[in-house]
Amino acid sequence: MAFKHWFAGALVVAAVVTATLDAQRSQSAPAPASPRIYIFDNGAIRGLDPALFNFKREELEEVDFVNTSYLIVHPRGTLMFDAGAVADSHFKSDGSPVEEGIMSATQPLLPQLAAAGYAPRDVTYFALSHFHSDHTANANEFANATWIVQKAERDFMFADSPQGIIQPASYAALRNADTKMLDNEDFDVFGDGSVVVMATPGHTPGHQVVAVKLANRGTVLLGGDLYHYPEERTTGRVPTFEFNAEQSKASRARVEQYLKDNNATLWIEHDVATHAALPKSPEYVD
Repeated sequence: MAFKHWFAGALVVAAVVTATLDAQRSQSAPAPASPRIYIFDNGAIRGLDPALFNFKREELEEVDFVNTSYLIVHPRGTLMFDAGAVADSHFKSDGSPVEEGIMSATQPLLPQLAAAGYAPRDVTYFALSHFHSDHTANANEFANATWIVQKAERDFMFADSPQGIIQPASYAALRNADTKMLDNEDFDVFGDGSVVVMATPGHTPGHQVVAVKLANRGTVLLGGDLYHYPEERTTGRVPTFEFNAEQSKASRARVEQYLKDNNATLWIEHDVATHAALPKSPEYVD
């Protein structure tokens, strides 16, 4: 008899949980008529040494970084690009800002995603520009999406002892994710040419950028860490810690040609001025 009561109770709980999940799913934002981009504020990096990027302080308009991630929403699905520098789990319940060495954040990522009408389960595809820890903090949240990654990048990420600016625990769940593996190649995410992941190796073995064709804004290119400062574009300088500086230069040349050919705009992910000029979630660019 006790088992019957327990079983009946379990069924009730399961029904309530299922109904709750169904209700949450129904609250997801409807698919738009054309692609749009939601921009998320993932904090800042302060106290950087310009010499790491082959600059003197007086040569840079701004030394500090912002950290940014994006949700690209397409009529056929969604693509989350990068995942922030501070894990949501590191925020206290009172929502106070988090300071972690030179990195800081004033708000977690997932509530910004929710403000746009989405949850991690609504993300169809997930891509990192690269594995550096200021881009991967919440990557595990998107392990149920299809992970778009260059083979060289994945191999490095899951090597026995990966070296560099890297926190393997932040993306460990991606090891078993459904994966779209690329071999230094581009990928037309939704099959219509409007959202393309482009291979741009150099900063890391399999660095990537994303080109998005928007109905109103035109084509924009989410640059990851292809550049960190606008001054890199005018001087041709590359950071001292590139995986392969010559590859970086070749990738930059390719992207610059793409920008010219498509009358496209580059969004440098860490650039303070670029970030300040863009609307943040729940607003969007389309």
